[in-house]
Amino acid sequence: MDLGVVSLFSLYRNNEIKRINTKRTMAYMSKEGYENLVAELHRLEAIEMPKASAAIAEARDKGDLSENSEYDAAKEAQAHLAEKINQMKSAIADAKIVDKSRLNTDAVQLLSKVEMTNLNTGAKMTYTIVSANEANLREGKISIETPIAKALLNHKVGETVDAKIPNGVMKLKIENISY
Repeated sequence: MDLGVVSLFSLYRNNEIKRINTKRTMAYMSKEGYENLVAELHRLEAIEMPKASAAIAEARDKGDLSENSEYDAAKEAQAHLAEKINQMKSAIADAKIVDKSRLNTDAVQLLSKVEMTNLNTGAKMTYTIVSANEANLREGKISIETPIAKALLNHKVGETVDAKIPNGVMKLKIENISY
């Protein structure tokens, strides 16, 4: 099925985006998720990285670097931040925006908002299936890589699915699919 994807690379033309590793996978995401990722990358580069550099400079000014644990901690924090920035750049370079207008509600797919009933407990649940980068359980967004999302994919309203979770099997009945 044609998901109507648009190359994000054409939307985010930044010469700093480089290929980070050779094992790359395309990440489908919503436009909102992509924009949030780009905004977070800009925040890290513009605010957090200068703070990390300032912390290193401040620690360096305190004397002997061979016994300066503050300096070592600041360098390690900067390295972790740089790795996070590189991962975000990689995710942005590999991202594809899913055009919601080209999707249908016949079956569960990426960006589907699924209302379901847990037949084991009778509890009603609503989740939106999103990319791993966009997952946020507080907002009701679960990764397409979770057992629940995998069980729901390609199923239709009225169908019952078995989601194999660590605590056993969860029986879910799909009540509604929307976007």
